[in-house]
Amino acid sequence: MLEHGGNLRQAALRYGRNDWLDLSTGINPEWYPAPAIADNAWHRLPEPDPALVQAAQAYYGAPQLLPVAGTQAAIQALPRLRRPSRVAVAAPSYAEHAHHWAQHGHTLHQVPYDALGSAVAECDVMVVVNPNNPTGASVPRECLLDWAAQLSARGGWLVVDEAFGDTALQASAAAQGGYGMPDGLIVLRSVGKFFGLAGLRLGFVAAQPALLDALADLLGPWTVSGPAQQVALAALRDTAWQQRTLAQLRAGGQRLHALLAAHGIHSSGSALFQWWPEARAEAFHEHMARQGIWVRLFPSAARGIRLGLPPDEAGWQRLEHALTLWTKDKQ
Repeated sequence: MLEHGGNLRQAALRYGRNDWLDLSTGINPEWYPAPAIADNAWHRLPEPDPALVQAAQAYYGAPQLLPVAGTQAAIQALPRLRRPSRVAVAAPSYAEHAHHWAQHGHTLHQVPYDALGSAVAECDVMVVVNPNNPTGASVPRECLLDWAAQLSARGGWLVVDEAFGDTALQASAAAQGGYGMPDGLIVLRSVGKFFGLAGLRLGFVAAQPALLDALADLLGPWTVSGPAQQVALAALRDTAWQQRTLAQLRAGGQRLHALLAAHGIHSSGSALFQWWPEARAEAFHEHMARQGIWVRLFPSAARGIRLGLPPDEAGWQRLEHALTLWTKDKQ
C-alpha cells in the first residue's frame, strides 16, 4: 500500500507525541459543518439519491456524473475497463494513478508534467492531475479538451483528476456549459479536499453515459453510504458556505506562500497547499516532526515537501516558529 498524508497514528508511534499540527494532507482544515443525519440513513440500504447527482451537476457544471466511494474507487477501477493500453501518467503526481495503471497488462510511462503535450501522440490513455498534486502545476482547460479530442479519435481516454479543482474553477474540464461530456474525457472530482470531508469517502466521475454505466457495473451496488449522501447533498447546495470558504482558502494559500518566501523557500501550489523541491527533504521533515508538525515528505525522484494550511492562528504561529528555527539551523 502506498504512503499518503494524514498518517498521524504512524507519526505518534514514531515520535511518541499526540499534539500534532497536521499539514500533510492538503485538505481544507475548516470542514463543512455536517447536518444531523436522518435516522433511516443508518437503517436503509443506500440507494443512489437523484437529488445528490443533481446538486453535484449544478456545482461542478458537469452533465453526467456517477457518485463513487471517493475518487480512489474510480482510480482503482478505470484500468480494469480497458484492454492493455499504452498509458502516460504525469510525474510527479498522485502516486495511486501510476500504481494502478501499471497493473492489468497496461504499459506505463511516467511523463514530466511539462512534456505531456508531446506524449499525447504516443499513448492510448493519458492521466493528468489538474491542478497537480503535489506541485500545483496546471494545464489550461482548452489544452485538456484538445488532448481529449486527439485521444478519443483513436479510441483513447484522457483522465483528469481534479481533486483540488474547487479553487481553480476556470480550469475545470468537468464543466461543459450545458453540453454533453466529450468522447474519451473522464474527470474525477472529490468532495474531500475543498469541503474538508475526506472521511465521507465520496467523489464523482464525469464521463460519457456508456462509460459511467460500465464503471457502475464494475463497482457494484450501494457504493456510497446513506449518511455520506445526506451530508454531501447539504454541502453541495450551500453556496454561501462555498463562496466564503473559497475566499478564505485563497487568502490562506497566499499567506502560506508568502510565509515560506520570507524564509527563503520558493514554493508553488494551490489555495490548499504549497510544494517545493527540497535538497534536504528528509532533514526538513524530521525537523518539523520534532516540532510536532507533520508535513508531507516526497523522498523519491520528486524529492520535495508539501504543506497544507494551518487550521487557526495558533497553528500559523507554530509553523512560523518552526520555520524560523529551520532557517537559523541552515545558517
